[in-house]
Amino acid sequence: MAKVCDNCGKKPQTGNNVSHANNKSRRRFIPNLQQVRAVKISGEVYTMTVCTRCLRSGVVLKPVKRTPAEKA
Repeated sequence: MAKVCDNCGKKPQTGNNVSHANNKSRRRFIPNLQQVRAVKISGEVYTMTVCTRCLRSGVVLKPVKRTPAEKA
């Protein structure tokens, strides 16, 4: 799985770990991605990988849970 948000395109960035002695080693900043079930405007439900910023801002719509009575 590529570590890229399906909605905004956020992906890993690179930087440095800096020690107390100011030694530097390379590191990656990986976005917090979650696999969620999303719903399209047409009502189709599908799975996508989305960063938590997109989830929190309400850009991605999650489907409404159905009760057992509605399923039958």
